[in-house]
Amino acid sequence: MVWQQIRLETDARGVATLTLDRPERHNALSARMVAELAEAAALLGADPAVRAVVLTGAGASFCAGGDLEWMRAQFAADRATRMHEARRIAHMLRDLNLMPKPLIARVNGTAMGGGLGLMSVADVAVAVTGARFGFSEVRLGLIPATISPYVLARMGEGPARRVFMSGRVFCAEELPALGLAARVVAPDALDAAVEAEIAPCLVAAPGAVATAKRLARRLGPVIDDALIEETVALLADCWEGEEAQEGIAAFLEKRRPRWG
Repeated sequence: MVWQQIRLETDARGVATLTLDRPERHNALSARMVAELAEAAALLGADPAVRAVVLTGAGASFCAGGDLEWMRAQFAADRATRMHEARRIAHMLRDLNLMPKPLIARVNGTAMGGGLGLMSVADVAVAVTGARFGFSEVRLGLIPATISPYVLARMGEGPARRVFMSGRVFCAEELPALGLAARVVAPDALDAAVEAEIAPCLVAAPGAVATAKRLARRLGPVIDDALIEETVALLADCWEGEEAQEGIAAFLEKRRPRWG
């Protein structure tokens, strides 16, 4: 399968590395990248030779959130189109979340918005020092809607309330306390830290691993189609509000919104 915005490499051990490959855009999520990630989740999940999956970004960033051109298109779109696009993102996250393989996020740099959603659907995340993170949606008059089921499942309500509503940018050292990463390491120690997470997966029975992951998901917070659709509708409601129209316009025009 040929992809344009992600890369996939699998080594002799069955460790697949899935790389977001838009370094010039800080690996921002476009409609094409979302579609390709959903395809990759299906492909890797069904491949018996794949024992573990590493998700990372090319260049200096992990994932900067939503793509600027995508945001421009949503600004001009109608409600049905906005809901369709939000649903595609939600379903991609669901597919990665349910993939019956260990998923390890190799967080090589900054992650914002949807990038934190990708970290949250991983079974474990390892991040580098010096990177920045944030749920920046509220600064635009929006909410972190489609990523919220996975982020809340990862963080729990209490930690989420510390960062969900403020939109503040926080440093990598806060990630473990927030539940968003297991470890934070220096850039030159990242690969070794990821390898330490991979190694135990390769001596565990693949079928048992898949069943254990499914069990954990079954016993965790319910993330079903009804909840996904609710988040999609909530996001569409926000897009139609005065705050989002002002916030997005200010962002695109490179000015401060009236509340900031």
